[in-house]
Amino acid sequence: MIMKRINYVLVLILVMLGFFVVSGFAAVPAEKNIILATTTSTADTGLLDVLIPDFQKKTGYMVKTIAVGSGQAMAMGQKGEADVLLVHSPDAEQKFMAEAYGINRKLVMHNDFVIVGPAADPAKIKGTKSTIEVFKKIASSASLFLSRGDNSGTDAKEKSIWKAGSIKYDGEKWYQQTGLGMGQTLNVASEKKAYTLADRGTYLSLKKNLGLEVLAEGDTILLNVYHVIEVNPAKWPKVNAAGAKAFADYMVSKETQAIIKTYGVEKFGGPLFFPDAGKKVEDLGK
Repeated sequence: MIMKRINYVLVLILVMLGFFVVSGFAAVPAEKNIILATTTSTADTGLLDVLIPDFQKKTGYMVKTIAVGSGQAMAMGQKGEADVLLVHSPDAEQKFMAEAYGINRKLVMHNDFVIVGPAADPAKIKGTKSTIEVFKKIASSASLFLSRGDNSGTDAKEKSIWKAGSIKYDGEKWYQQTGLGMGQTLNVASEKKAYTLADRGTYLSLKKNLGLEVLAEGDTILLNVYHVIEVNPAKWPKVNAAGAKAFADYMVSKETQAIIKTYGVEKFGGPLFFPDAGKKVEDLGK
């Protein structure tokens, strides 16, 4: 009788454990790891150091972040080597979407690009309103300009400006490519007393250790817009589609947008990014 009762209790315990295990797996994502390919600026500014732990805590997903240029991030998406992208190269993003590598492209935030350089300002660009005129002055004075040269969103923006002004730069002695991310390029520009194009957020986050000043800003051509894109599971069935969607939804959520709105204010005296979920790109910067 005692043995039967013990056996009954053991069976009951096993059934209950089975219930909790099944219930537990129902509450936790089947595949808990996701790969985020993103631009270096989101990492260099420290924004992801705030957002990723919050996302992981709220969803149970674990994020592996790979911070590269936007072009490299999208190349990873094209190969199915990432689940979700956070990038800032609109023309390349539109091509990525048109070729069906991505789905559900959503506007997340923006800041802007600035032209920074040494206080001596050898090209005399300070106060020049037109960015194309700024670049023309740098070229005509043969003042050292450092390009990231890494197929990033910043690199694409810079090259589009040279092109818009029909300015010869490639192969010129004063034009050098670092092949590095934004933070590292700023450090090299500071050491060499060179000009460079930078996103404002990364510049502000590193400003205290740089011998560079913002010398030109405010032109509408310098708007810097970030989107989140889920990699298309129809092309790559092994991507973590559920995890990618969870991250994309998190980035445009009201709570996350509130974090983005205030990020940097206390430390740098102003926000490094402006939240834009639900807005239209054509309305930004107005």
